[in-house]
Amino acid sequence: MQKSRKYRYIAAFIFLGIGTLIFWALNICIGSVSITLPEILGTLTGQGNNEAVERILWDIRLPRTLAVTILGGALALAGYLLQTFFHNPIAGPFVLGISSGAKMVVALVMVFLMGRSIRVTSADMIIAAFVGAMLSMGFVLLLSRRVKGMSMLVVSGVMIGYICSAITELVVTFADDADIVNLHNWSQGSFSGMTWDNVKVMAVVVTVTFIAVFLLSKPLFAYQLGEVYAQNMGINIRLLRLFLVILSSILSACIVAFAGPISFVGIATPHLVKKLLGTVKPILMIPGCFLGGSVFCLFCDLLARTILAPTELSISTVTAIFGAPVVLWVMAKHKKERAV
Repeated sequence: MQKSRKYRYIAAFIFLGIGTLIFWALNICIGSVSITLPEILGTLTGQGNNEAVERILWDIRLPRTLAVTILGGALALAGYLLQTFFHNPIAGPFVLGISSGAKMVVALVMVFLMGRSIRVTSADMIIAAFVGAMLSMGFVLLLSRRVKGMSMLVVSGVMIGYICSAITELVVTFADDADIVNLHNWSQGSFSGMTWDNVKVMAVVVTVTFIAVFLLSKPLFAYQLGEVYAQNMGINIRLLRLFLVILSSILSACIVAFAGPISFVGIATPHLVKKLLGTVKPILMIPGCFLGGSVFCLFCDLLARTILAPTELSISTVTAIFGAPVVLWVMAKHKKERAV
């Protein structure tokens, strides 16, 4: 029995790894200008002689593909942490309004600084998004004490999201025309315009956060078995919950700062990975969710770029098409289990 589970885990991670590599290749090769694998290899090894291909590869597609991989994994991991924290199968940064809160504060900072001709750095964006995420998380935590039902918590999160979105729209109304274009494209959710500087910053933030989350694997497993059990195992519940809030907020902030709010990835991916692995053990779910989120976002970003080319769809439009059915399935399954 243990051997079959071990083989299943290995097969699942091989599947996710191969999926990541396949979508990496497709995202780099496919676009308004098609690039062949020999051209890619030639450019990467310094033997390419096509300047246009080199610029497309190094300046556009490679940083974008890396950003999608990093942020997609971070988004799925944030969703997993929130679902564990709230013991709620449909908790996620987008549904609970955390992404909207981060978007609101980033919009305020962007309009305020750009209106004074002050350059907005990646660090500024992440800090602003973190503040917004923590504000929204605070409201959600207050509501979660009064609201016990899964559906009511989600409705509360949606309401928080609407309030933050309304404030964001109000801010955009008073922004300059140039700022409005930038804010509108970013607020819809998009991986376009990624640079190597963006990739470096997000890689450092997400890597450090991922390591911190992975080190919490054992306490998280005990927490999943119940707070009483975790306390009996000597785990400080308050400290663990504080870490979960901060780490999930950092991941959500990083995503919103660079790509804007992206829907359903944080909810759907943990459930798909759980189904694939056949376990809820954090030591497997944490890397599994990260890889699963990367594959999911790479696939959706490829469709967003190509399905109506040269027009690019909002990434949230595509993720909603594939993620929403998973959420509906989870809600139906949860209702059925409660009825039984």
